[in-house]
Amino acid sequence: MRYGWIAAAAATVLGWTLACGAAAAAEMEKVRVGGWSQPISEITNLLAEPDKGFFKARDVELEYVPGAGGGTAITNMLSGAADIAFTDPASFYQALDKGEQLVAIYNIYPQNVFNVVAPVGRGIAKPEDLKGKTIGVYSLSSGTRQNLQVLLHQVGLTEDDVTIKVTGLLNFAPVIQGQVDATAATDTGLYVGRLRGLGEVNVIEVKDSLNVPSDMFVVTAADYAAKKPLWRRFLAAYRDSAAWMIAEPEAAAKIAVTRSINGRDEAINLEIIKIRNISAQSETTRAKGLGHFDLDVLQKGADAFHDLGLIGQRLDMSAVVKSDLLPE
Repeated sequence: MRYGWIAAAAATVLGWTLACGAAAAAEMEKVRVGGWSQPISEITNLLAEPDKGFFKARDVELEYVPGAGGGTAITNMLSGAADIAFTDPASFYQALDKGEQLVAIYNIYPQNVFNVVAPVGRGIAKPEDLKGKTIGVYSLSSGTRQNLQVLLHQVGLTEDDVTIKVTGLLNFAPVIQGQVDATAATDTGLYVGRLRGLGEVNVIEVKDSLNVPSDMFVVTAADYAAKKPLWRRFLAAYRDSAAWMIAEPEAAAKIAVTRSINGRDEAINLEIIKIRNISAQSETTRAKGLGHFDLDVLQKGADAFHDLGLIGQRLDMSAVVKSDLLPE
């Protein structure tokens, strides 16, 4: 048995590996992400989990729970249908204003990607022109509606001065067909709309009025305190997935063909993913790392929502925005 020690060592290593594998499997924890949307191509970094295993590598079993706006993401979390909300600051502010105990733990998209789009010829080139117009939104609990409210209030208007019509996600058909005068959308939505024959349009960017982040991960205050090890692993996995999509957009575009509901065209996927990758980065994230917040910007957003009458109380963002769970 000249090489018996090798066989014995191999058996020992195999046994240790199997034991570790069993232990890892036993430690897997499920996280249900309450999303603002259906599984669309711009969140391919999440949808690619069966292919890439970023979360599995961190002992997290990922499940995506579709939604219809940032408000529904928070509602799903509060109802127990999800564990963490993929939501927007406006929905966060409004939930806090209603007394919900929440904490924001990761800045998904630091750039405001919302806009209002109107075909040239409709007489809408600036926020003031929206008075008396019919405007489409994704849903009544979506960031499109809430960011539209910001635009209106900045020029002394309210929703009473316009007509709001729900047109659905990424749906520019109503504005093309004249069923609405303008539609509130996102940068990726606008890209798809142009592909579908939107034509020449005027685009009013919300970031020109208030450049708060577009989306964040939010958890309940109780879960923030009780599940810190889990959230650290989850956020590290999400950071890994976001960094992958930024570094390899072409690979993400291929995966989106089979994993997203709107991604049958790989070339379109690539452009959407590139647009979304831009919004995932900012001066703050380039200096500190993906996921970091600019607290001053979020505070300005909360103050603006109060000043505009969109929430009833002053909010202290330093008490509800935490960076201690972010990966190094």
